[in-house]
Amino acid sequence: MARILYLTQIDIDCGVVRLLTTECERIGIRKPLLVTDAGVRAAGVLDMALAALQGLPCEVFDATPSNPTEAAVRAATEVYRRASCDGLIAVGGGSSIDLAKGVSIAATHPGPLSHYATIEGGGPRITAAAAPLIAVPTTAGTGSEVARGAILIVDDGRKLGFHSWNLMPRSALLDPELTLGLPPGLTAATGMDAIAHCLETFMSAAVNPPADGIALDGLARGWAHIERATRNGQDREARWAMMSASMQGAMAFQKGLGCVHSLSHSLGGVNPRLHHGTLNAVFLPAVIRFNAQAPSMRAERRIERMSQAIGLASSSASALADGSDLAESVRSLSARLGLPSGLADMGVSTDQFEAIIDGAMRDHCHATNPRIASREDYRQLLIDSL
Repeated sequence: MARILYLTQIDIDCGVVRLLTTECERIGIRKPLLVTDAGVRAAGVLDMALAALQGLPCEVFDATPSNPTEAAVRAATEVYRRASCDGLIAVGGGSSIDLAKGVSIAATHPGPLSHYATIEGGGPRITAAAAPLIAVPTTAGTGSEVARGAILIVDDGRKLGFHSWNLMPRSALLDPELTLGLPPGLTAATGMDAIAHCLETFMSAAVNPPADGIALDGLARGWAHIERATRNGQDREARWAMMSASMQGAMAFQKGLGCVHSLSHSLGGVNPRLHHGTLNAVFLPAVIRFNAQAPSMRAERRIERMSQAIGLASSSASALADGSDLAESVRSLSARLGLPSGLADMGVSTDQFEAIIDGAMRDHCHATNPRIASREDYRQLLIDSL
């Protein structure tokens, strides 16, 4: 059975951050907690959001770590409760938005956060009591502003997914002007995250034709504009396109992801200092080649259709069969963007492989890959990505 839901109200344009007060009124938030990080505050973006609130009473939590943790969720939840907040506004990248989703659960549901993790059967335990959330992304990558999931590191060190339609932001304000100051390296890494979402969800064998169409359009937009946005951060057209690609990737990945994210989630738990989008870029070529052998990939001509979306010249029958041209195009794009060429460049060593494989096998994205990977398959994907 395919269930297709698109629920978030989305506004995308330069200056839409000014709608914050209107959106709070529409949703019924009278005293929000703004969840952000120190970098967003230092860049002056938080001030733009606060100004848009036009004096509406609020509190601020600005200690979001780069990979949000259960400890940070507890700290933010304490602020939320102490100030009697009744909703959340996440201003930042995927980390801030995911942390806010964690607070949405923790502030309204009893027990430890892990009780609500997807792999623990926790999705149905997240009820409509979850605190309402408005998302204001400051990067173009994760798409968490329109997604029903969050990725959080729980107290025992596992990096887990939390998924519920009750976690979807009620409103997403996509303002490209908030991304103009994003450094080139972060623009590239987050942009490749968006491209990975579009590619990987399109490869999933799950049935969701609207998601497939959204993913291909998002892929085309992201591929055409990521280098422009990286080279010239003030290019508003490129920034708009990347925000759209990010949003579209997440709208599409309601369908499911796969081995790229199973590995990235697991390795991100082993070493939280590694950037998720960069990891996705590194794993993509090997996973494309691995997935090319899946019956659903061949029956639906998925390699060919992705290749067409990025403007790749006609490939030979053998290149389409093994995904080699598409995989090489992804690797070449990452190189042009200045991203690491492999895991070794990021400090990953073979003695970490078993822990990474353990996590990947348990990850919620493992089961939606078009070709189910064994431990040996994951080991080979890691070797191929070194």
